[in-house]
Amino acid sequence: MSLYRNLRTRVDGEVRCDEGSLAAYAHDSSNYRQTPSVVVVPRTVEAGAEAVRVCHEHRTPVHSRGGGTSLAGQCCNEGVVIDWSKYCTRLLSVDGERALVEPGVCLDDLNAELADRHLMVGPKPSTHDTCTIGGMIGNNSCGASAQAYGKMADSVIRLEVLTYDGLRMWVGETSEEEYERILTLGGRRAEIYRAMRRLRDENLALIRTRYPKIPRRVSGYNLDSLLPENGFNVARALVGSESTLITVLHAEIGLFPVPRFQSLAVLGYPDIATAGDAVPKIVKHRPLALEGLDHELMDLARVEHVAGLEVLDRLPEGSGWLMVRFGGDTREEADERARRLLGEAAGAHTTYLDDPAEEERVWRIREAGLGVTAYPPDNPDTHEGWEDAAVPPERLGDYLRDFQALLNRFGYHNSSLYGHFGQGCVHTRIPFDLDDPEGVAKYRGFAQDAARLVASYGGSLSGEHGDGQSRGELLPIMFGPEVVGLFGVFKRIWDPEGRMNPGKIVDPYRLDENLDHLDYHPAEPKTYFDYPDDHHRFTHAAARCVGVGKCRSDSGGVMCPSYRVTREERHSTRGRARILMEMMRGETVTGGWRSRAVHDALDLCLSCKGCRGECPVHVDMATYKAEFLSHHYRGRPRPVAHYSMGWLPLWARIAALAPGAVNALTHTPGLSGLVRLAGGVDRRRELPRFAAERFTDWFRDRPPRDLDGGEPVVLWPDTFTDNFRPGAAVAATRLLEAHGYRVEVPPVPLCCGLTWISTGQLGTARRVLRRTAAALAPRLRRGMRVVGLEPSCAAVLRSDAPELLPGDPDVELLGRRIRSLSEMLLDRAQVAPPPGTGVRALAQPHCHQHAIWGFEADTRLLERVGIQVEVLDVGCCGLAGNFGFERGHHEISTGVAELGLWPAVRAADEGTRILADGFSCRTQIESGTHAKPVHLAELLAEVLLRSPPAPAHRQQERVRSGAR
Repeated sequence: MSLYRNLRTRVDGEVRCDEGSLAAYAHDSSNYRQTPSVVVVPRTVEAGAEAVRVCHEHRTPVHSRGGGTSLAGQCCNEGVVIDWSKYCTRLLSVDGERALVEPGVCLDDLNAELADRHLMVGPKPSTHDTCTIGGMIGNNSCGASAQAYGKMADSVIRLEVLTYDGLRMWVGETSEEEYERILTLGGRRAEIYRAMRRLRDENLALIRTRYPKIPRRVSGYNLDSLLPENGFNVARALVGSESTLITVLHAEIGLFPVPRFQSLAVLGYPDIATAGDAVPKIVKHRPLALEGLDHELMDLARVEHVAGLEVLDRLPEGSGWLMVRFGGDTREEADERARRLLGEAAGAHTTYLDDPAEEERVWRIREAGLGVTAYPPDNPDTHEGWEDAAVPPERLGDYLRDFQALLNRFGYHNSSLYGHFGQGCVHTRIPFDLDDPEGVAKYRGFAQDAARLVASYGGSLSGEHGDGQSRGELLPIMFGPEVVGLFGVFKRIWDPEGRMNPGKIVDPYRLDENLDHLDYHPAEPKTYFDYPDDHHRFTHAAARCVGVGKCRSDSGGVMCPSYRVTREERHSTRGRARILMEMMRGETVTGGWRSRAVHDALDLCLSCKGCRGECPVHVDMATYKAEFLSHHYRGRPRPVAHYSMGWLPLWARIAALAPGAVNALTHTPGLSGLVRLAGGVDRRRELPRFAAERFTDWFRDRPPRDLDGGEPVVLWPDTFTDNFRPGAAVAATRLLEAHGYRVEVPPVPLCCGLTWISTGQLGTARRVLRRTAAALAPRLRRGMRVVGLEPSCAAVLRSDAPELLPGDPDVELLGRRIRSLSEMLLDRAQVAPPPGTGVRALAQPHCHQHAIWGFEADTRLLERVGIQVEVLDVGCCGLAGNFGFERGHHEISTGVAELGLWPAVRAADEGTRILADGFSCRTQIESGTHAKPVHLAELLAEVLLRSPPAPAHRQQERVRSGAR
């Protein structure tokens, strides 16, 4: 029986060898690419163990994977990859300050479960919303909090492990009595323990003298954990072994009390090396974290709007900074510790932050390091490959000077330096040219010289990310050949057949093998979108993802709704990006634009644009999906939904001739089912009702207004507002006029092309946009602004349109002139006197607005007029335009809503107004709750104008209620 069939038969889980799955798992967050033969997603720990047994029977290599964010190539290899992160995620028990967990549990999710006990896991990498405990054990992860709580090895108490040849056992600290008991029982376990003891006893001096005595020694195997003074701790010896020795099945880890209060001090220095000089004195103050960052990172954070200009402007003067976080049982204790440091910080400019929200925004700059430095504007792309070396903290300043000189000698300029300075760990991304052999040879030479520099300082090649393939072959420079020889002995003790994640740490691949970009030179296709941030190349956009995996987070923000429901790598932004890259490469994924694997991966993308706003490198999967669909269906029939919903603006204009008759057709039992079937609409979706009177008709027929002297503005009558919810546009008209604007509407029906874009009918979208921009051009050239009420349409005009029609001056001018209602009213609305209006609102920002221009103006306007607003941070609504209506998407659509939006709306206090500007958002809220959401214009008109709803709105509501 073949390996695949045997795994399918015996493993309780998902066993895959399709093109899309293999492509998604061929990458981690490193420079490397290796395509596995089979992907296994076990439903239980027992199923994962069975998968290893099957691999052993077939003599197939195997390795484990958690969040897939390894930066050194640990998580990509040939053979079988076991992904524990979908199902094996349970917290099994908590006993005092100990927790027993399965390997796939995400760090943030585990800490959330522990919150009621006021406990947490100590190490907290910047990927805390994605990384798993099993992955942290495999990498010996640290993060900023390791300053106070140590590396992951320091938190591991016991591990249940499985060897490749089938031995399953618990390991931990081993007393002499336990050791003798193991030998007495005999068997494979006794063989392993006896061999480890022999390795230790015969090399005591070597192990004691060759391991750097620094807080961030992560490189190599932890043979020092076997020393007598360290309790012959087998569990800790296995931590950081990167799936090259064993498979972790369960872990018992130590927990720490959550600091009740925290404070943050920021110190500015003339340069980053001088900041490094100050580290030893600051460490004596025993901070929770001590992070460094330079002016390169700060400048990029300013460009990327990571924390807001008002926060960045509060930072002290300097070109190198230290962020020092303290904890305390009281606010006063935490604050006093920060003030004490500032009082002794001679020679530094200082800032003290006592607002927790502001502290978090500043800290976000440091956590965003990898993302914001990946694609620096006007500079070459940067890469990992030498990104986490660690040296003794007391020598950090001198090391930074020597390392900067090394970078300059190789011509790697503008490389940002930042990291966990309190423990001597320095992060960077360097503009290695990994696309051609000459650049790769230069990278290799740099890595060798950098390794020699770190070794001369008594440091570690890796201070956090592990060795993997990036540093495996350089280990002799750090440890010497004798200790590296012991690593080989240690691997043969545990994995004599050499099948556990081969080529990593022991007998490693060269650091310039399996490089992802070296053989990535596909022909550049002709595309509809321009991709201005990717050198106008789709091949670059398809390779843009750097694997951070933020799209795999389970809460907060928008990205990525389909992953949150499916927990599938290929249905995350990262997975889709990897599959697109493999499509362009044409090896693992074949068929090019006609590939079914790519189509299936993109099918569940909601086109919410959450990734464009939240991905650290701004992958824009909604745009990539539209591009793909345009090529995929070129010259052949499309799904019926593309004709029914993609051409909605046309059908809406026809329906406006007899909206009552259309509503009767689409809502009469029997007939409505046929309409949904013919249109590709899910049978469980109620079709929206057309308004009895469109906004444009109401505007045309209303009495003339005497508004001479007001600033003229164009109110954009988008298809959704005009045809389904005209009351919002009526309210907006009255608001704008009440605040001194003279409202006009376009003289002819116009459209932004959204529905054609989302269904990949980009040629039609271009024609529609050209017509729209040309029709508005005379007004735009006179300086008139355009007010958009539907966020998705405004986002098209601001973002998609200029990228679809680059160089078209009318389109670019329209993109610059489009404004939201809140932006138009913010400076004109009167401030409500305390205590406000007494109106409370729960606001659901539209995903496209969140990604393109944000919700800040809306929040400020609502607060200004005296409305108490809570802005939801629960993700996408799940309807996402045509997505939630299409057959085959209903479960995902409603699943997304149930993750956050629907529960939040149901839990809202009675009398709280539900605010949602997006037509999709309002429709989804109405379909799953009893709430009656309103547009911002409607709520503001009620509060500020205190006038009855517009006639069109009353007529629409009458039609709606009558049909019910």
